[in-house]
Amino acid sequence: MTTPDEDSPRKRELLEAAYQYVLGNGLADMSLRPLAKAIGSSPRVLLFLFGSKEGLIRALLARAREDELAYLEALRESGDLAQAGHEIWSWLAAPSHRALLALWVEGYARSLLGEPGPWTDFGRDTVRDWLELLAARQPGAQEAERTLLLAVLRGALLDLLATGDTHRVTAAVERHLRDLER
Repeated sequence: MTTPDEDSPRKRELLEAAYQYVLGNGLADMSLRPLAKAIGSSPRVLLFLFGSKEGLIRALLARAREDELAYLEALRESGDLAQAGHEIWSWLAAPSHRALLALWVEGYARSLLGEPGPWTDFGRDTVRDWLELLAARQPGAQEAERTLLLAVLRGALLDLLATGDTHRVTAAVERHLRDLER
């Protein structure tokens, strides 16, 4: 079977449309037929372009990671660990990012199951990305300090996504960041 050019305009167009679809609908029970219909394609075209449903999911997770990495790159300016925590939490708590972050949590959770497939290493890779950002923001900080900040932010994000209680969760994050500033 001939595979299409990785950078074909049609493949990029369908990937972006599918990405917007999964931001609103999630990946857990994604079926090709409804997805294809919603984005103006067919299951057959999606299978041709992405090789399999697993290939499409892998491409969608990579697309979500692109958004995350673009944000992380913007945060690599000078500053300390507490300031990075404030900036990251502002971004995580923004209502406009909820769909992306819910998709991230879904990919992260599925990667923890250890099953082979498109989720493989997703969680590990994102932890590495975030720890690298925090290390760049405060090279002198202990690895344990960066890991703790990441754990606080990730836990707060899960709580925020589950409850929507921005005020309470933000107050807890800010308390940790004040302690970190000392």
